[in-house]
Amino acid sequence: MAMDVGAPSGKPGRASPSMNVTPLVDVVLVLLIIFMVITPLMAKQFWLYLPNKPEPEETPPPDEQDGPPPVVVLVTRTGEIKIGAEVIPLDQLAVKLKRKLAAAEQRTVFFDAEDDAPFGRSMQVMDVARKGGGAKIVVLTDAIAQR
Repeated sequence: MAMDVGAPSGKPGRASPSMNVTPLVDVVLVLLIIFMVITPLMAKQFWLYLPNKPEPEETPPPDEQDGPPPVVVLVTRTGEIKIGAEVIPLDQLAVKLKRKLAAAEQRTVFFDAEDDAPFGRSMQVMDVARKGGGAKIVVLTDAIAQR
């Protein structure tokens, strides 16, 4: 129901127009209920296109004479840092890494972390490895074969 609360704005004795919003509210509520009922019934699917799996290629193992062994920095699950088999404290990592990279005449550092290694410690080690002369830091997903 609509009710006129103000003073008449037109001529006295004439009806003043007022808008009745009750039918509008009724229509909006019916539409809302319809959409609420239909939405769960709509199909929930999407298309996913994946590339074909490439055939595995047989690559020959690298020769022993290809060059110096890669410099591998490992973070263990206890937070220890190793270059090869040598355990190194974090404050000495940059100096040792510079020496190893200079001796190997390369600037690529291979980084590996054990599955339960602390994430923060791993990030610190990668930052120090970058400061220690590693132009490229390659994160390993599989273990490098020991030579």
